[in-house]
Amino acid sequence: MAMRSRARERAKVDEPLDDEERDFALGRVIAIVNDKGGVGKTSIAANLAGQFAAAGYRCLLIDLNRQANLADDLGYRGSDADDQGAGLLASVLAGTPLTPSLNVRPQLDVVCGGARLEDLTPVMVSRFQHHGRTSFRVLGDVLAPIATVYDLVFIDCPPESTILSDLALAASRWVLMPTKSDVGGLVGMTLVAERFTLAREINPRLGLLGVVLFATSSRSHAIHAEALRAIDRAFGGNSPRFQTAIRHAERTAQDARRLGKLAHELEIEVASQPAWWEVLHLDIRSPRVSATAASVAGDYRGLGVEVLTALQKAEEAEQAETPAVTALRQDTNDRGNAH
Repeated sequence: MAMRSRARERAKVDEPLDDEERDFALGRVIAIVNDKGGVGKTSIAANLAGQFAAAGYRCLLIDLNRQANLADDLGYRGSDADDQGAGLLASVLAGTPLTPSLNVRPQLDVVCGGARLEDLTPVMVSRFQHHGRTSFRVLGDVLAPIATVYDLVFIDCPPESTILSDLALAASRWVLMPTKSDVGGLVGMTLVAERFTLAREINPRLGLLGVVLFATSSRSHAIHAEALRAIDRAFGGNSPRFQTAIRHAERTAQDARRLGKLAHELEIEVASQPAWWEVLHLDIRSPRVSATAASVAGDYRGLGVEVLTALQKAEEAEQAETPAVTALRQDTNDRGNAH
């Protein structure tokens, strides 16, 4: 807690954080990444952050996608909050702390993506040519001063953009990887495994929080088993994966984008809408929200519990190691001084 307070105070006076404070500030940053499009990155980012915020956690979403699909999922496209990525671009260029759009939902802030991020890729290519891979630390540098305000930070990564994904991986403590059980999703996951290894050269604390299957049939056990074997091959050995799979529900996905609402918000709509016989009797013409929203919301709740459990276990293990490492270092120093 002392370190968190110190990092906040330094941010107020624009004093740069040291490496220990930076690592601490970024300790709850989760990149949601797969090199393949359409595997649920944005849906998972929006729904996890939205559910956690509704439960009282202070959350931040960072949208690195030029299509800015988070703006549709959260219903802020075209609003005053939507700067099309201009703020994110400006922070990276100037090296100044990110300035999120506040309260797109209670307890949920967003750093918007959009068309302005087209200019970010050539900027990073130029910096990489001049400064090497350490140039990708810049997103973490501009995020760290504000990250301590939040309980959880999620970065929604674009598909097929290694430059922007490398920015996210260099800023994150954890990777959460959605994949479908088809060949495309698994190939995209394998490509990210390669970027993951490279990212650890400049971000050695980066870890795989887990892999989640998206838009699969809840009954396709054989397909799930094959996908999990592919995950192990990509990351080597018994890779962490979440038991919860997000089911395929096309109507719910359409309702979410049409209404700019998340699965748990649609679940509330389902509970409050009139029964089908009342609709017929009253001749109500407005579209009904699919009842499968409740099942999808349940999937995201299950995934959220697993994410928090995985974070808690990792952080407890890290804290348990710290005294031992400190004692070892002290013992080594004492021996060196004795000689």
